[in-house]
Amino acid sequence: MWRSSLQRGTTCLLLVAAPRFLHERHLRLPAQRLLHRPLCGLERRCKAYAPSQSGTRFYKKDAKSTLECPVSPITITDIKHYLRFKEISFHDGYSCLHTPSIFVEPSARRDNFSLFVDKTTGQFLCKDTLVEGSWEDLQDCLEVMQKEEQDCLSPHVLLGYPESVEEQEEMERELREVQRIWSSSVPFSDLAEEEAQLVKTMFQITKVSNATLRRFGVRLFKPTKSLVFPWFGGPESSLKGVKLLSAQSTNTDKVTYKEATVPRCNSYYNLFGLPQVGRMDAEVVLTGHELDTLAVSQATGLPSVALPRGVSCLPPILLPYLEQFKRVTLWLGGDIRSWEASKIFSRKLGLRRCSLVRPGEYQPCPVEALAQGKNFGHIIKSSIPAAHKSIVSFKQLREDVYGELVNTEQVAGVKWGRFPELNRILKGHRKGELTVFTGPTGSGKTTFISEVALDLCMQGVNTLWGSFEINNVRLAKIMLTQFAMQRLEENLEQYDFWADKFEELPLYFMTFHGQQNIKTVLETMQHAVYLYDINHVIIDNLQFMMGQENLSVDKLAVQDHIIGAFRKFATNSSCHVTLVIHPRKEEDDRELQTASIFGSAKASQEADNVLILQEKKLLTCAGHRYLQVTKNRFDGDVGIFPLDFIKSSLTFSAPLKGKLKLRKVAAKPESEEGEVAAKKVEVKKEKVTKTTKTPRAVTKGNESTEK
Repeated sequence: MWRSSLQRGTTCLLLVAAPRFLHERHLRLPAQRLLHRPLCGLERRCKAYAPSQSGTRFYKKDAKSTLECPVSPITITDIKHYLRFKEISFHDGYSCLHTPSIFVEPSARRDNFSLFVDKTTGQFLCKDTLVEGSWEDLQDCLEVMQKEEQDCLSPHVLLGYPESVEEQEEMERELREVQRIWSSSVPFSDLAEEEAQLVKTMFQITKVSNATLRRFGVRLFKPTKSLVFPWFGGPESSLKGVKLLSAQSTNTDKVTYKEATVPRCNSYYNLFGLPQVGRMDAEVVLTGHELDTLAVSQATGLPSVALPRGVSCLPPILLPYLEQFKRVTLWLGGDIRSWEASKIFSRKLGLRRCSLVRPGEYQPCPVEALAQGKNFGHIIKSSIPAAHKSIVSFKQLREDVYGELVNTEQVAGVKWGRFPELNRILKGHRKGELTVFTGPTGSGKTTFISEVALDLCMQGVNTLWGSFEINNVRLAKIMLTQFAMQRLEENLEQYDFWADKFEELPLYFMTFHGQQNIKTVLETMQHAVYLYDINHVIIDNLQFMMGQENLSVDKLAVQDHIIGAFRKFATNSSCHVTLVIHPRKEEDDRELQTASIFGSAKASQEADNVLILQEKKLLTCAGHRYLQVTKNRFDGDVGIFPLDFIKSSLTFSAPLKGKLKLRKVAAKPESEEGEVAAKKVEVKKEKVTKTTKTPRAVTKGNESTEK
């Protein structure tokens, strides 16, 4: 049932992608088309990438489309039933069904089962011709074949082409840029020995031999001193793109890498090392970096491929290329983030065939392990099976516990760059948690939480926004202003510059607005997690999403059910969910508390973190907004810190050091005894008054002192 949920969620996702580099696919079936159904707007946006005649994949979002018609849900049972009905044989693979390709002449088929159908989404890919499309496209093709009594269809039936001359020119410009970089790059065998050794030292790959670099086609682009990793693909193994890797040293003698791809990352789907894999190979080591793949291949001789986007995402379109392997070892890096990504990716690949290399002191990332002379064979053999039983003992948890103790900073999660005080209290943003956020009406909840999410998104956290109160255009405008840190209305000449940078963020939007059924929302979220490996989902806000649908039932009970569903989703999907909830109506001069969250205590009980945006003018603070953390399940730290709202950039920041810290104070009494009495009165009363309290007797033991 969950697979049908994912497919139905296809209609509700809007990808922030680069329209200049991504193009829409068009169907070019024979003249007499059996089915003439129009594609709904968002279905058209979410169709799979398809190769053009030049081998480059194209995809284009349709920003004007709206959610008008849902896509029929598809299950693995429906797919199998349809294929049997059409008398098409198939094999049940790990994440795909394998069928004979209908785009290749039967006599010319190298592999009888070269067409792969994704079990979750129904999308298909023919590895022989690179033809791909949705499940509906495949059905259309089969119906046409049956009607015209053909044995196969032309591989150009579903190929895409640019809509406009500008897009065609942009595509050609990209291909020329790829060829220019590649032709200007120098193989390591053509470099002087000293220069080659200097480059290897800079990238910390001194143990990687020139023979390994030559076998994988790695070159050096001298103008930027970058390594060049080629992307060869298609039936003719043509050059489709390149990745440029530059290295920078830090104060701690560690090397940080910067990547750039042509075409852009949204269109870059290169499993580096795939051309080196034989058709009969049954085992592969999956890494998160091209340099790691070089190290694994040289040290073990095993087939190894690198994911194009590292640990941030495993695009489902790459799954067919990994179907041939009976054993997949995921060695994505040496930190906690790579370990979490390994567990998530193994669900897509099939738990029963996956094993995970646990990061640790004796099992660093492959390129470091090669430099330290580690035993690769021992590390791979000691990898942990991804599948696990429902009941485990401490023996199975022991290494996980030790790993969290050793890597406390990484376990704490991703740190905010704009909110250091939030790092001090919450320690970081962690997967699998539920955060409840509330604040008075008009206090700026959406503006604040959008900047918090944007901060994380800028650090590579794949983010999905569900804005039920304001439309996506207005929300995107707010986030773009926060991203540029200025009002672009006054600087329109800079709009394209900042918009291009904003498009590169792993940011997605649900197209819901107003009341929606919780089942539909969860299906969309599940679909986004599968396709885009979403790490953070924001629901703004719960009341608008609920609407007035269930007037005849207990509204609080419905809200509790929805909160429980989000809690379960966060845990099972290893995805952080931020839930914005309006508070109860309180007096204007009273601060909000955890109990002020609308509804029962279910929200605060299920939440891992509770954040309250307070709005009140205090005696010693010039500002009137501050953030209060009233619950922190990670380590228990709670606290408050002031915020200053900068209207020109719609951002929040901590006040300057010269300003007073946020705290409540009472009027200063005349004596020390009076100060003690004032503190007692302050505890009993919620409001701080400036009036002097009536002196009372303070008794200590048997002695009594009159004030």
